[in-house]
Amino acid sequence: MSEFSVERDGVVLAGSDEGEGTPVVLLHGLTATRRYVVMGSKALERGGHRVIAYDARGHGRSSPARAGGESGYGYDALAADLGAVLDARGLDRAVLAGASMGAHTLLRFALDAPERVAGLVVVTPAYDPVTNDDPGRLAYWERLARGLREGGIDGFVAANHVERMPAAWQETIRTVLRQRLSQHDSLAAVADALDAVPRSRPFETLHDLAELDGIPAVVVASRDEADPTHPLAIGEAYAAAIPGAELRVEPEGRSPLAWQGGQLSREIAALAGLARI
Repeated sequence: MSEFSVERDGVVLAGSDEGEGTPVVLLHGLTATRRYVVMGSKALERGGHRVIAYDARGHGRSSPARAGGESGYGYDALAADLGAVLDARGLDRAVLAGASMGAHTLLRFALDAPERVAGLVVVTPAYDPVTNDDPGRLAYWERLARGLREGGIDGFVAANHVERMPAAWQETIRTVLRQRLSQHDSLAAVADALDAVPRSRPFETLHDLAELDGIPAVVVASRDEADPTHPLAIGEAYAAAIPGAELRVEPEGRSPLAWQGGQLSREIAALAGLARI
């Protein structure tokens, strides 16, 4: 595996580049790192894909943004970072697969530069243009940021109110939250991202996604029982809005596809098989 770093706008992005074949770029979600897209699975590399993954600004081994708020952590900056990574790795086009914040980032990038996108795997999107500025919604993210600043990892886990989630998932969720947060060089930068990213808009309305016509796309959604912060209805709406996109959802009562690195890798590989690079 080749580790790399890319500098843009005073931020150093840390990543890895492994395997050969169709290039696939992985983009993780808010508070996660590059490992938490396919959960460490190497199925894509073994299946003949070149996998590029990097930590978003303020996450993992990447450095914090120089400016705070949306100017430092908004989707315009995140999409520009993605373009810089593609340039630095010598990629004119690639399949993009991202979860949550990563999904919104790749959509912003695809709307700006569709010629550079060979395929889209949109995993557990959560951005709803209608409710994005709802005070109650923003208060949730403010609570998480405050918990992280004031109490570190324990404060962040407590702020998530895991005890209100279905009992069957509580221990798994606590474990994953602790593991994810332990991977960051700067918890303060993650808290800054928690304040800024949920306020940013990757696009204005779902109708904007009609511009992605001609790009192979799959939307991987989760059922609300296990993952209520990424509503199934939002995933369904994205799949309906992106021309030709297919929807993938786990069977009822099963662990979400987004939590199963091997299965998610198979979905990405299937989509990559349709890409023209």
